[in-house]
Parts: sequence; structure tokens; C-alpha cells
Amino acid sequence: MDIGLMVEGQNGLTWERWIHIVQLAERLGFPSLFRSDHYFIGRQQNSLEAYLSFAVAARESSRIRFGPLVTPVTFRSPVEVARMGAQVDLLSGGRFVMGLGAGWNEAEHKAYGIPFPPVKERFDRLEEAIGVIRALWTESPASHSGRFYQLDGAEMLPKPAAGRPPLLIGGGGEKRTLKLVAKYAAEWNSVNLSPEAYAHKVEVLAGHCAAVGRDPKTVKRSMMAFALVAPDAERLDRATERLMGIFGAPAGMSTADFRKAAKARGQIVGATDEVVETLGKLAELGLQEVQFQHFNFDDDGVPEYLAGEIAPKVKRF
Repeated sequence: MDIGLMVEGQNGLTWERWIHIVQLAERLGFPSLFRSDHYFIGRQQNSLEAYLSFAVAARESSRIRFGPLVTPVTFRSPVEVARMGAQVDLLSGGRFVMGLGAGWNEAEHKAYGIPFPPVKERFDRLEEAIGVIRALWTESPASHSGRFYQLDGAEMLPKPAAGRPPLLIGGGGEKRTLKLVAKYAAEWNSVNLSPEAYAHKVEVLAGHCAAVGRDPKTVKRSMMAFALVAPDAERLDRATERLMGIFGAPAGMSTADFRKAAKARGQIVGATDEVVETLGKLAELGLQEVQFQHFNFDDDGVPEYLAGEIAPKVKRF
């Protein structure tokens, strides 16, 4: 199992800290660095545009794979997503991963005047957008006549190399998301699942793969984790406080109680032995990579702990 990093780009991230985190991930040997693609979640703060940050990551690193977890189909035309994704892929030498999702945060759509269709339409748009993006990457010229998107002899240049960028679909919805994973995705990224919940999702994905004649082992499996881990009690409390500030917590709740509630929801919480045990169970179920959220952008302690203490212990899984 591999250990990667993930940051929420809308939670006060600055260009200085993003460049530092990219360089940190490269120096510490993380295989991947992903980030969210949002205007805001909850409180509005500094929020770096995702695809500009990917261009920076392409130039500030030479080894790590990176991309969005995930780009909502509601934010941009699939034409723009295809163009930006292809060009960042080329700029990085093939290290960009195109993560796509249906979108979920209604508040940011409302604030910025972005239409937020019902969930069925968002998933219908996602599936059609995948077809548009793939056509633009592979066809010369590309045409598409759909319900939401049209192409008429579009020759998108430059194109990425064959098979790139890989398509990642994020989420765990059993009726639509995992069905789309089985049909289209090179990688499935789940979010914050306990081993028991993950085992169930794996079975559902296997069923969808069987329906389309696909071997489920051909789907790379990763998970983004709002984990609460740290090398010492002080840093664990700081990480917990930051997460409490991001997601909110009842008045008067202690950091210890917040971690207890997080663990009950399936989040990875605890000291090294407990974390490694949980990751071992997930690895047995086929999980290949976990992207731990890096919450405190101004403190390198948790990434250094993950790279130095956790990653070597789970590499054998």
C-alpha cells in the first residue's frame, strides 16, 4: 500500500504554501499529492484555482502524480476540462490524473451563480462529459451530439499521449458512481470508509464490473481519508482543532470527543499501531493507496510523520 497526501485548496491555501507542499511531498517520497476543486466549503477563505495550481505542481515537481479529488462536472465545460487536463498532463510528463465527480456542494454553486441541477441530471451530465473529454483526447476531429454537450469537428490540440490522463472517479454511491467507475474509470477513489464499509462497496463495484464484462482488478483503488493522526499528542490536538474548524463541532466538544466521534464515522484515527492495523485491513480488501489529508498547511509535522513512520510500515501490504 502507498501513502499519499491530499489538501483542501479552498481552506486558506496560498501560493507560497502550495509550492512548499508540492516540494515537501516530492522530498519526502510521497507517490501522490491531490487537492480538492472547490470555491469554498463552509467559511470562505483563500481558495486557489485548481488547474492553475496543477500547472504549478507540474513545474515544481518531477515525480509525484497529482490531480483533483475531484473536479465537479458543474463547474466548467468538459471542453475546458479536457483542454486543461491534456495540457497539464503534457507539462508534467504524464503525471496528471483527471479526477471527476458529479458535484455536491450547493452553497458554493448558489454563491457564485453556478446552476446546480438535481442529482440525476448531474450524474447524467457527468457521464456525457466523460464521453466528450475522451473524444477530444483521442479523436481527430471529435464530434458529439448529446443532451447537454455538442462537438462539431473539434480538433483539440495538443492531445495527450495515448491512455493519458487516467480517469479517476470519486465517491461511493452504489447506483450511479460505482456503475460509472466500472464503465469508465482507471481509478476509483473512495472517501473515509471503515474496512467494513469498504468491503461492502468493493462487492458492489464487483457486481457493476461483472455487468459490463470488466475484471474489477483492473480498477486502481485509492481512498481519500480525513484522518486524525500525528506524531505526538500536541500535534494531534492541533490537527483535530483544525478539522473541527473546517467541519464544525458542537460547542464545548473536546478534541478527544471529536476524535471518538470521527472514529465512529469510519475515519482513520489514532496512534501508529492502530493506524497501521486499519490500513492493513483495507489493503487486504484491495485498497492500494490512501491519500491522507494535510490539514495544517503551516506545520510539516504530520506529512513527515506519515512519510517516516506510517509509509514504511504499510509498504509491505
